[in-house]
Amino acid sequence: MSTSVSTNILDNLKLEVETIIDNKNLSVDHRLTQICEALESKVDYYDWVGFYFKNGDKPELKLRAYAGEETDHKIIPFGKGICGQVAVSNENFVVPDVKAQDNYIACSIFVKAEIVIPLFVNGENIGQIDIDSHTADPFTDADTDFLVWVNKKVAELLEA
Repeated sequence: MSTSVSTNILDNLKLEVETIIDNKNLSVDHRLTQICEALESKVDYYDWVGFYFKNGDKPELKLRAYAGEETDHKIIPFGKGICGQVAVSNENFVVPDVKAQDNYIACSIFVKAEIVIPLFVNGENIGQIDIDSHTADPFTDADTDFLVWVNKKVAELLEA
């Protein structure tokens, strides 16, 4: 049996994400947090969802919004951990088993898998969405496609 989420759930989440992004009464940070909360609450294997962004001119990422357990990893240097690697590689990174990754930064003993998708504005990697899962190897191409879509919508919000 697959742990992947149904396309129907992702389609409903797309509508919810669009509604959140279109709510101009809320700050950008509030909308980013609401997106994290929606994803974390609606997909049972999305146990922590966060947006990291480039921290000014520093070669590091800074946590801007998240849903899930509190984390000590508010700043991540480029190249360190999965998030830091994506900041350098500009490529999606799906980790079916975090224990198999040499450069993994442990956030919680419960995390078994992670997916990180870079966020581009005008062709520049300015941040990423990071999802930790307590389920081993849960992420499919549907998750990747959905999260790429989420980041495109967030990029439109940031460009506005």
